[in-house]
Amino acid sequence: MEERLRILLCEDDENLGMLLREYLQAKGYAADLFSDGESGYKAFLKGKYDLCVLDVMMPKKDGFTLAQEIRTINSEVPIIFLTAKSLKEDILEGFKIGADDYITKPFSMEELVFRIEAILRRVKGKKGKEVTMYKIGNFTFDTQKQVLSIGDKVTKLTTKESELLSLLCAHVNEILERNFALKTIWIDDNYFNARSMDVYITKLRKHLKDDPSIEIINIHGKGYKLIAPDIEVKTK
Repeated sequence: MEERLRILLCEDDENLGMLLREYLQAKGYAADLFSDGESGYKAFLKGKYDLCVLDVMMPKKDGFTLAQEIRTINSEVPIIFLTAKSLKEDILEGFKIGADDYITKPFSMEELVFRIEAILRRVKGKKGKEVTMYKIGNFTFDTQKQVLSIGDKVTKLTTKESELLSLLCAHVNEILERNFALKTIWIDDNYFNARSMDVYITKLRKHLKDDPSIEIINIHGKGYKLIAPDIEVKTK
């Protein structure tokens, strides 16, 4: 049996912490929950963790201080900050300490898991597998070369088109939340980025029109859904 990846979860909001732990466990991770930075630090000293999810505002020891202490022990373990703070100075402070990602509350648990998976794919030696190819209906989508092909027709995608199509494929026949896509690809879900994403969705629809069984539909007030009868995934 494959060993589950271990996550150190530090969150002082009891209800949120328990919900996050249960969700992470349901997604196949082994998550240990602690309600303050001091107990989180003691746990890190004793255990071997693949990733840390730290709330910034915690009693006894805040998330920034805890992250700095963790970094003195392990300079490579990925760290994600959870916080209600959205000031640019706080975000920069987090990245200066060595954070791999920074998520402001409120956020969806699906978004957190996606970001965890994205980070683990980037970390050398982790068990997360990188998707290199999607077979969508009659199309083949090479995520590394950013190429979409059907028969003899080959279309070179832009980086944003490729990132957006990758997200849609990862959520095939499910709703891809609009804000989640914006924060994942554009970082900020402001009006101008939202309009930009609409343009890229239109472009992807044109690229995929040669297979009538494939469709990208709008889900009013929520986001988009890639409808495809068959999809295959190739990883490395």
